[in-house]
Amino acid sequence: MLRYIARRLLLILPTLLGIVTINFFIVQLAPGGPVDQMIARLAGQDIAATARIAGAVDTTPQFSNADQAMRTQYAGAQGLDPELIAAIEKQFGFDKPIHERYFKMLGDYARLDFGTSYYQDRPVLELIAERLPVSLSLGFWSMLLIYTVSIPLGIAKAVREGTRFDAWTSGVIFVGYAMPSFLFAVFLIVLFAGGSYVDWFPLKGLVSSNFDDLSWAGKIADYFWHLALPVTALTIGGFATLTMLTKNSFLEEISKQFVLTARAKGLNQRRVLYGHVFRNAMLIVVAGFPAALVGILFTSALLIEVIFSLDGLGLLGFEAILKRDYPIMFGALFCFTFLGLALTLVGDIAYTFVDPRIDFEAREG
Repeated sequence: MLRYIARRLLLILPTLLGIVTINFFIVQLAPGGPVDQMIARLAGQDIAATARIAGAVDTTPQFSNADQAMRTQYAGAQGLDPELIAAIEKQFGFDKPIHERYFKMLGDYARLDFGTSYYQDRPVLELIAERLPVSLSLGFWSMLLIYTVSIPLGIAKAVREGTRFDAWTSGVIFVGYAMPSFLFAVFLIVLFAGGSYVDWFPLKGLVSSNFDDLSWAGKIADYFWHLALPVTALTIGGFATLTMLTKNSFLEEISKQFVLTARAKGLNQRRVLYGHVFRNAMLIVVAGFPAALVGILFTSALLIEVIFSLDGLGLLGFEAILKRDYPIMFGALFCFTFLGLALTLVGDIAYTFVDPRIDFEAREG
């Protein structure tokens, strides 16, 4: 197993390199980059339809004094001075050929230098480290709740297949599946966050403003108090698929011959389910864990972060795409890819705990 883990760790580097390379050239060659956007703003135009989105995301870049003066001077002009355009290209690093920009990025990444944000004027690694606790909090606790609820519920539905319990729980599950997590989040706000009824939970942030002054127990309580609504919204939207997957996997295993043989030998239901069926049925559930966690961290959580004013990685990446903030885009992509590859390896290792008969080294040999 150690040799398999070592090989998988060595494969992470070329995989990261391939993904970053492909995305680098696609993004760099696509129109509407930071230079195009800056020139359009200086000319008094707006080339991004997403810039008209009001509310959650402020797409206005933060200019320095020199940039602001330059913007005022050329706003509304029909054309721009070529020297000004050259200065803008140099500001964003586009005065060099694309292959030079690519190899410079690789050299910087080898030193874990992800550059500086175009518009926030802060190191990308600092921004990611600042937002990471929010995304990890949402992803970890929601996945913990989803798996804690879905697996026992799926097993119970498989055992009671066709009963009233199965019918009623299926109804509840499909209602939860049909309701998007962001819509359920709004529903929770209306009910419990001062919308129209009670004001029991905070509406924004991961912690209170006086968090540093609280006791150790108070900090834990405050942290979970702020997470209660967003994690609940993510959990409701995510447990339906896993519950039905667990149920169907158990139903398939229960109908196999080895289960009938175990029952014929006089083993009780609990011994059959958890001694023989569980490890086979759980393999497909374990296989979906990495993709599910990455999806919650960087896709499903985006709207939840917007609704509850949580500054996580999903919102950071979304803002970077709107602004064409390439250092943040590529830095976030690198972190997302690395985390996804690491979680896939964790999922493979988890296979061996669920079913010790699995031997990846023997399979590869």
